[in-house]
Amino acid sequence: MNQNQDPVQINRASGAALGFILAVVLFAVLALVVKYSLTVPAVDADRAAVRSKDLAEIHATEEKDLNTVGWIDQSRGIVRLPIDTAMQIAAQAWQNPAQAMADLKAREAKATAPAPVAPAKPNPFE
Repeated sequence: MNQNQDPVQINRASGAALGFILAVVLFAVLALVVKYSLTVPAVDADRAAVRSKDLAEIHATEEKDLNTVGWIDQSRGIVRLPIDTAMQIAAQAWQNPAQAMADLKAREAKATAPAPVAPAKPNPFE
């Protein structure tokens, strides 16, 4: 021990350091208790639920569209077929390649033809 230092001052400094260390440890323990005892919902939890519901609806619609017959454009005669049915029709059609190619070109021309133009409305002032 140094001759110039008072033992009471040394004990006070040690006590202050020990008190500070205990306060820090107590704060850390309380912070950990709060962290693990409280469950905070995710910020986007409700948004994630809505997105997963919408994704499930999209998948259900896609699955229905892949496996059912329906019109894509009734005025042009374009239909939606299940893949298996379309493959069977294509296999039967391509048994005669010349006829199948002519049919394919005719259907392509019909599908890409421009839509008919609506008639112009007469001018109400004439």
